[in-house]
Amino acid sequence: MTANIISAILNLLGMFGMLGSVTWILRRGNSNKLTYLFISCQLSIVLWLISELLIMCSVTTMQLWGSYIIGNIGISFFGPLWLMLSSEYVNAGKKVKRLMRILPFISLLSITLILFNPHHYLYYSKFSIENVEYGPLFYVFQAIYYVCIITGITMICLKHTRRHDQISMQSFLLILSAAIPLGINTLSLSGVFHTKVTLTPLFFVLSSLLILIALGKYGLLNINNIAFRDTIQNINSGVIIFDINGTVSYKNSFADTLPFIKKIMTLNTFMNEIEKLTNEKFDSNFKSVEIVYNNNFYNLDQSYCENKTGTKVARVITISNVTEYHELAATEKRLSLEQERNRIAQEMHDSAGHTFTMISSLAKLLKFEVVKDKPSLESIISNITEIDGLSRSGVTQLRCTINNLRDDEFMTSVTKAVQTVTTAVRGVEIDLCIQGEEDKRYNFCIKEMYDNCRETVTNTIRYSEATRIDIILKFLEDRIEMYILDNGKGCDNISEHNGLRGIRERTESLGGSVRFTSLKGEGFNTIIKIPVKEVQS
Repeated sequence: MTANIISAILNLLGMFGMLGSVTWILRRGNSNKLTYLFISCQLSIVLWLISELLIMCSVTTMQLWGSYIIGNIGISFFGPLWLMLSSEYVNAGKKVKRLMRILPFISLLSITLILFNPHHYLYYSKFSIENVEYGPLFYVFQAIYYVCIITGITMICLKHTRRHDQISMQSFLLILSAAIPLGINTLSLSGVFHTKVTLTPLFFVLSSLLILIALGKYGLLNINNIAFRDTIQNINSGVIIFDINGTVSYKNSFADTLPFIKKIMTLNTFMNEIEKLTNEKFDSNFKSVEIVYNNNFYNLDQSYCENKTGTKVARVITISNVTEYHELAATEKRLSLEQERNRIAQEMHDSAGHTFTMISSLAKLLKFEVVKDKPSLESIISNITEIDGLSRSGVTQLRCTINNLRDDEFMTSVTKAVQTVTTAVRGVEIDLCIQGEEDKRYNFCIKEMYDNCRETVTNTIRYSEATRIDIILKFLEDRIEMYILDNGKGCDNISEHNGLRGIRERTESLGGSVRFTSLKGEGFNTIIKIPVKEVQS
C-alpha cells in the first residue's frame, strides 16, 4: 500500500512537472515547429504517467487494458517525436527531415498491433489483472524507441562535434532530460532494479526540472536564440568564433565551404593561412584585411566579445566574399572611361566642328576678296584677324574639352549664348529675333541652348548651301522655344547622326522635345521646346 502511494505521488510530481514545462512554453507564445515537437514529446510522457496512475487504480482486466492503451499511445509516440525534435533542433538537412516523416507511421503501427493483441498475443503474451507478460513485438518496438532516443541524443552531440564548438548548456540539459529516464527504465526492464516503487516517474520529475532550467535560464526554445542561430548559420558570410584560448568554438556553414579555413582549428593556424595568402605579416588583432583566393576577393573583419567586467572572452571573425564589388568597381571604371570618351567626342564634334566651319567660311571670303581686281586690304586683314581669333578660340576650347572645362564668360543668359553663335557667322545672313523677356528661370538650359544653336548653325553652313538663317527665341511663361530656319537645299530623308543626335539627347535630358523638318529645296527647320516649370519643380 505504501509503495503504491509513493508511486502515485511520484507519478503526480512527474506529470505536473511535464505539464509545467508545457505551460511555460505556451505562455511564451513561440509558434514554430521545434516548439510544437517539444510540447508533443512532453504530452506523450504525460500520457504515460497518467496510465501509470490508472494502472494502480484498475480493479478489472478491462480497466487495466484501457490504462495500458493510454500508456502505450504515449510510449509509441515519444521515441519518434524525440528523434524529430532532435533533427529540428540541430537543423538537420532536408533529406533527414523527409526521412523523419515515416516515424509517425511506426507509432501508428505499434498502436494498431497493441489494439489487436487479443487476436495474436505477440505484444502481450499474457494479459490479466493478476499477470502481464510481454511478447516479442513489445521488445521489438521498445528497441525501435530506444534507437530513436539514442539517435536523437547522438545527433545533438554530433552537432557540436562537427562544428568544433563546445556543447551548450541547453543542449546538455536537453540530452539529460531524455537520457536519465531512458537509463532508469532500461535498468528496470532488465531487472537490475528490484523495488516495489516504480522509479521511472521519479526521474521524469528530475527530467522536468532539467527542462524548466533549460527553458528559464538557458533560453531553450527561445525564438530569438533560434532566429539568431538560423540567421548566422544561413548568411552568405563566414563566421568563426575563437575562444579565449584561441581555439575555434564555432563555424557556420558558409565558413565550412571556404577551403582555406575549412580545417583550421586554432587562431595561430588561421593567421598562418592568411599570411600565406597575402604574403604579408599581420597582427592577430587586425580590424579588417582583404585577401585573394582562387581569383575571389574576401574581406575579413574582426570584433571581440566581452564579459560584464570588460574582459575579452572571444573573438569573432566574419568573412565576406566581396568579388562582386570589385567587379562592379571595374565595370563602373570602364563605364566612366566610355562616358568620358563619348563626352570628348561630342564636345570635339560640337566645338571643333563649329570653329573649323567658321574658319572655312572666312577662308572662302578671304579667297573671294583676294581674287578681286581691286582687293580690299582692310577686308583681308579683318578676315585674317577673325581666322586668327577663331583658331586661338579653338585651341582654348580643345583644352577645355580635354580637361572637362568650359569658357563660360558668355554663359550668363540664353540670349548672350545664342548671340555668341550668331555674331561669329560669316558668309551667311543671320537674323535673331527675341520674343518675351528672359529672367533667371531660364538659366538651367543656357549651355544646352548654346550647344544646340551652335550645332544647328554649323550644320547649315556646312551642308545646306543656305544664304540665310533665321533664329527665333521665345521666352514663354512655362517653357522656352527656339526655332532655327534656313533657306538651304533641304532634304527628303533626315538621318540623325552625331550632331542631330546630340541636339536631341541634350534637349530630352531636360524634359524637352526637338523636331527636325525638311523638304528638298525648301530648307531645314529645327524646333526646340523645353519646359521651365517641370525642370525647376
